[in-house]
Order: sequence, then C-alpha cells, then structure tokens
Amino acid sequence: MLEARNLRKVFGGFVAVDDVSFTLPERGSLAVVGESGSGKTTTARLIAGLDTPSGGRILVAGEERRPGRVRSAERRARGRGIQMVFQDPYSSLDRRQRVCDAVAEAVLLHRRLPADALRARVAELFDMVGLDERQARSLPKALSGGQRQRVAIARALAAEPRVLILDEAIAALDVSIQAQVLGLLADIRASTGTALLFITHDLGAVRHISEEVMVMRAGRVVEYGSLTDVLERPRDPYTRRLIDSIPKPGWKPRRRAVREAA
Repeated sequence: MLEARNLRKVFGGFVAVDDVSFTLPERGSLAVVGESGSGKTTTARLIAGLDTPSGGRILVAGEERRPGRVRSAERRARGRGIQMVFQDPYSSLDRRQRVCDAVAEAVLLHRRLPADALRARVAELFDMVGLDERQARSLPKALSGGQRQRVAIARALAAEPRVLILDEAIAALDVSIQAQVLGLLADIRASTGTALLFITHDLGAVRHISEEVMVMRAGRVVEYGSLTDVLERPRDPYTRRLIDSIPKPGWKPRRRAVREAA
C-alpha cells in the first residue's frame, strides 16, 4: 500500500532523513521508533506530503507521488490516500467550531453529499471512534484530551484513507487513555482495512498496535523487521538500549537519600 525508497531530506545542509526505505502492506501496521531528533517525524511529513523530499521515491498503491506543486483536485485525491493525526489535537481543531462541524467539513472536502447523508456519515464516524451525539456537538474545550484525539481520528477517517499516519498521537495522553486509543486504532484497522504508520518514541506502545518496527537514529534506519525480531532479538546496540529503557513489571524509581539538616 505504501513504499518509501531511499528517502532523503536536507534542511540547509543538515541531513534530517538519510536513505530511508520501508514498505507498508494493505491492512498492515508499521511502528517507526526513535528518540527526539531521530528523523521519524520528518519521515512521516515526507510521506504525508507536508514536506518535499530532497531525494528518493514515495509510492502509494503502486503509484509514485512526484514532488512539486499539484492542483487542488490532485491534492484532495492524495488526501484520500494518506491522512495524518498529530500529537496535539487541540491545536489542530478550531476552538470556535463544534467538532461535528469540523468532521462534516472534512467529509464534504472529499465527497458531495446531501444534508441527510452528510449527517448520517458524520454520526457514523463519531460512532466509529466511540463518541456520542452530545460529545459530537461540543466545542473542543468541552472535551478531554482523549476525546479530542478521537475527534482528530474521525476527521482523518472522513477521507477514507488507505494509510493513516499517527505522529506521537498518544504521547500527550494518560496511560489508561493511551490504551483505549490504541485499542480503538486496532479496531479501526480491522474494520476498515486502513494501514497504520505509527510514529512514536515509546517502544512499549508498539506491542499493542504494530506488526513491524523500524528503528531510526540520526536520520537513518538502524533496525527494521518484525515486532518479535526487533523487540526480542535486537541486533543494533541502540535498539537494545531503547528496549532496556522500558519500565519492567515491579520497577520502582530510586529515591535519593535526603540528608538531615545538621
């Protein structure tokens, strides 16, 4: 469904992404993991068309996406192929607009529907992400962080994308809410067939959503393979360090001894 070949991105002499290649099959799920500055978000932006590659090729369903300016019709067509969900849903929503209207706008951008069909489609999308009619008619400030992220996912799904990119989409959420959103994404993938490209620094989260893992460091791929191979039989020392940093069951933080005042 998605293929990146030798992607490269240079910003003013700084190489942010260097020779990155991967494939994402239909209905597949790939996690791109790495610390801050590893190039994973830049890679996601290249795939989504938000940045232009300095080199390499991107193919969606076998069709190459060539860089450069495109007409609005082609831009909408590309949006139907790939959509992106960002870390902070509040900043990506209009604070003065009801969230149902934000989702309706996204539907109408890609499909012309009469009023009754539009309302039904918006209701279907909110039901798909586990939000009710009252929540759908709310302003963003009336919703929790997890609910706002569900709205962002519903809006992305309005385009019926073949690939959904999630850029640190659970990083700002509480742990319990993270688990709920991961479960939601797994359900969406199963019901719609949408492939997931999951960008994260959290190796612990990828166990719940991904079949393959690509580890990036300093703009390059240092490890790429199945979830089992990468997490249980890592070859690169950097991957092993990332895995060792995951808190283990029963782990408790060390507390420094406090000196009593003399």
